[in-house]
Amino acid sequence: MERADAARNRRAILHAAEELLAAHDLAEVSMDRVAAAAGVGKGTVFHRFGNREGLMRALVESRVQSLTTAISSGPPPLGPAAPPASRLAAFFDAVVELASKNVKVMAAFEQASADRLSSPVYVAWHAHVSGLIAAASSSLDADLTAHLLLGSLHSDLMRRFLETGETDRMAAGLRSMVATLLR
Repeated sequence: MERADAARNRRAILHAAEELLAAHDLAEVSMDRVAAAAGVGKGTVFHRFGNREGLMRALVESRVQSLTTAISSGPPPLGPAAPPASRLAAFFDAVVELASKNVKVMAAFEQASADRLSSPVYVAWHAHVSGLIAAASSSLDADLTAHLLLGSLHSDLMRRFLETGETDRMAAGLRSMVATLLR
């Protein structure tokens, strides 16, 4: 169980990092600045998160927690009681919504991440998407198709769509791709 002061420091560090990212580019968000803004020592930030990539990963993980819960035990269409194709479309709708509310946090994680494919969030999402694809269509290479679909979210073009408010268009495009693939 996490100590109360450690939990408070963790929340303060994540909040400070988010606030700094809202006002600055990732290159300007150093661990020193985060520590100062959070009111903790730099050693506390490094001890807790290891490096800037670990800090950005923790920020992303805090954002995806409710989506993870909805996928594993929530009601349809995200939850396990819905058909695979419906769950897949709902998943991408939820990811687009999540990304649209956290554009800078998600972009900062991608910039700071040495290997996005090994991040716990990506690994979990890939397992979920590939499992749904395999359940919906045995003729597809579920592993590769999941990477392709998830990879489409990680591009400068998609970031531009999010930043310019074209989230509905992006979500509709992903739903259309899913429907076409699973026909």
